[in-house]
Amino acid sequence: MSDLKRKILDRTQADLAAIEAALRDNLGARMALVDEVAGHILFSGGKRLRPLLMVLAARLCGYDGKRDTFFSTIFEYLHVATLLHDDLVDGADLRRGKAAAYQVYGNSVAVLTGDFLLARSLSIAAETQSPAVIRVIAGITEEMSQGEIDQMMRRENLGLTEAEYMEIIRRKTAVLIEGACRVGALISGASAEETDALTGYGFHMGIAFQMADDLLDYVADTAVLGKAVGADLREGKLTLPVIHALQHAEPEDRARMTEIITRRDFSVSDFEGFSRLLRTCGGIDYTRAQAESHIRTAKERLGIFGDSEAKGVLTDIADYALDRKS
Repeated sequence: MSDLKRKILDRTQADLAAIEAALRDNLGARMALVDEVAGHILFSGGKRLRPLLMVLAARLCGYDGKRDTFFSTIFEYLHVATLLHDDLVDGADLRRGKAAAYQVYGNSVAVLTGDFLLARSLSIAAETQSPAVIRVIAGITEEMSQGEIDQMMRRENLGLTEAEYMEIIRRKTAVLIEGACRVGALISGASAEETDALTGYGFHMGIAFQMADDLLDYVADTAVLGKAVGADLREGKLTLPVIHALQHAEPEDRARMTEIITRRDFSVSDFEGFSRLLRTCGGIDYTRAQAESHIRTAKERLGIFGDSEAKGVLTDIADYALDRKS
């Protein structure tokens, strides 16, 4: 465990414990099978980043109520619902170091459990009695679905541009992290300036988080990552390291990368060679530089707030988005 991760965990231990309890208490399935399937992924080591960001954003804006952890579960339920669905669509083998839920329980059960979690998120959002919050959650579900459809339609598209990739990850990842921060401000009655600042922090954090995640597919190992290394490539997903490398590769290297991308049944040796080409052609360094730029912007958006424990943790979490190994 990195020093930064340990520092964050030490400072948020009480919040994370409260979030964990709320996730169990508020699942509300009343059905043993739904509880079991949801729990298969929900309680298998997730970072709870999204609900934690909502709680910290609310605290930064002076929230003085008692339902912040309850409302924060919206964002973990939404996140897990998309993972259940995405793993099935992608044919993924592993999630958080365990067999993907659809492989254990079957396609229908995994899909319907994901649907339940989406519905549970909307039910909890309704309890805020805030039309603004409900609009945010409804918008997130729509955007995330569109992002996944867009990515699915563009698999193995060697002409995928950086701008198209950015729109995919905005919808897939950034909107949920952005929404968590925005809702934290909204339930606190924050000013428009504060709400916009936290929304911007969440957006840039989300973009950087996904870029870092895309890098891990080429620099981590399965035991650490919790899913099969090279999964994105096998699923035909072109992420920023690949997009940039393809654009800057010499013809021979580009031809080799193209052959591996379109074949999918590549060997470990093929994948290692592909990863080396990403480094040689600048894809790894470029992606990291772009992620670092978004993290700098995210932290700048917190500048309107005075120093506080919540602001310090949010700053550390931004840095951790790049520092993490899984």
